[in-house]
Amino acid sequence: MQFLIYIIVYPFLWSISRLPFKLLYLVSDGLYILLYHIVGYRKKVVSNNLKLVFPNKADKEIATIRKKFYKHLCDMFLEMAKTMSISDKELKKRFKITNPEEFKRLESLNKSIILIFGHYASWEWSIVLQNYINFKGLAVYKKLANPHFDKLIRDIRSKFNTTLISTKEIINIINQNESEGIKSITGFLSDQSPKLTKEVYWSKFMGINTPCFTGAERLAKKLDLSTAYLKVNKVKRGFYEAEIITLAEDSNKYKNYELTDMFLKEVEKQIHEAPEYYFWTHKRWKHKTNESV
Repeated sequence: MQFLIYIIVYPFLWSISRLPFKLLYLVSDGLYILLYHIVGYRKKVVSNNLKLVFPNKADKEIATIRKKFYKHLCDMFLEMAKTMSISDKELKKRFKITNPEEFKRLESLNKSIILIFGHYASWEWSIVLQNYINFKGLAVYKKLANPHFDKLIRDIRSKFNTTLISTKEIINIINQNESEGIKSITGFLSDQSPKLTKEVYWSKFMGINTPCFTGAERLAKKLDLSTAYLKVNKVKRGFYEAEIITLAEDSNKYKNYELTDMFLKEVEKQIHEAPEYYFWTHKRWKHKTNESV
């Protein structure tokens, strides 16, 4: 059944990836009408999230943000498909690093780097980063249940020389690389909701007390790595810019969870600047306390 789903969906994705960008975004406009106005995909989740973190915004303003978000969501979904066939040259034109010299400076410290992302603007096209770094690019991801789509994702990423690794593989792979003299930059998406356990760390995110992922920080401390945040902004439709913000050259010098809080504050600033580019369909605040600020 999984293979059947794959062979049905794959030709559609490939066809989408071959469209010129002008036509791609026309398709995106149609998809927006379908998802937002007809299907109402996760509309209640998005509305509840927006009302929760922006309690002082009027319903009209919430509705405006919601519509802009769905338009961006459809763009991003089709941009992900476009990655299957996009050229390295085209991707570099559409996803630019504004301060590549900061990567060079961090690499000059001769320490591997943890690069933390938020689900903001475009994280998929960050695979272009390998063009700006000398270190080996690694990206932590959650394996897909369908092995055929999982392989497809790995193949797409490897086309741009980024290696996908699961959370169970991280420490062994980084340690092996270090023993071979290979320095790496490992990307983490760290702003979503973890499984609720007694040991989970709770912090304020958008004013809501909620459990947070701390794996990136713990790894940086355990292996004595530098930590940075990739701030991605959407410049206009189909074009993004990213800035490397160094959080810690020596992660061990920071108190537990301090780097996690610094990262969350960076994501918060972006959300307040342009909330429509955050990933509102995820139930980020499904575990929360009544305590807020």
